[in-house]
Amino acid sequence: MEREIITIDEDKCNGCGLCVPGCPEGALQIIDGKARLISDLFCDGLGACIGECPEGAIEIEKREAEPYDERTVMENIIKAGPNTIKAHLAHLKDHGETAFLKIAVDVLKEKNLEVPQGINEEDKPVQHGHAVGVCPGSKPMNFNNETPIQSNEGDVSSQLTHWPVQLHLVSPRAPYFEGADVLLAADCTAYALGDFHQRFLKEKALAIACPKLDEGHDIYLAKLIAMIDDAKINTLTVLIMQVPCCGGLIHMAKQAAEQASRKIPIKKVVVGIKGEILSEDWV
Repeated sequence: MEREIITIDEDKCNGCGLCVPGCPEGALQIIDGKARLISDLFCDGLGACIGECPEGAIEIEKREAEPYDERTVMENIIKAGPNTIKAHLAHLKDHGETAFLKIAVDVLKEKNLEVPQGINEEDKPVQHGHAVGVCPGSKPMNFNNETPIQSNEGDVSSQLTHWPVQLHLVSPRAPYFEGADVLLAADCTAYALGDFHQRFLKEKALAIACPKLDEGHDIYLAKLIAMIDDAKINTLTVLIMQVPCCGGLIHMAKQAAEQASRKIPIKKVVVGIKGEILSEDWV
């Protein structure tokens, strides 16, 4: 049958392996120094691995392939443990794959296994800014050396150096994080601060997150640890709003710093709901 499935450009692939944990279905392995699709049966064609590839080596194509088999995939998913089960089911839910999600939940129930909290096969999917089936917006791009773009004469230029920026989508080992000063910003801060780009984003690599609404805090924690230990970031500035729920972001950053083998300085900046800076301290 013809369906959407990933394709890997071997010339671009450097064998880093970042795509492997990004594919909860277990469709990818590093073999002979390159990422390989080990079975058409396991690839759902939704492209979660694309956002983890720092070289842009993975794309979606439409071609003849074996039909995706959710029951076969679930056998491997279950062996990997509850965290992988939850990641896989959330992946299906977020991409609107309700039929596959129902099969996955049925398999868990048949085996008397607990369905992860927050997963209901009847729920409507939550989209993350990309079309169902493809995630082109999460392709890593580094434009640090390009001339900043100004939309109109007199406008303030953007200080953003890379894409993507959402913490679920970024690779913690992407080149733009290596040895960088990193800004971890709560989603709302950029809207509250009139000088966000010039005062806080300039000369920093950015990751954004919402500690209240985002799921997968364990994934966030693992990524922050990888930034510290693997990308060897220089400093971490955590920009949060004064609202209580934002405190989870600084707690996560401090927890990552405690668990990482390297030690880095962390700055906590609290923004008022009217855009004023309430405090700015190294913690």
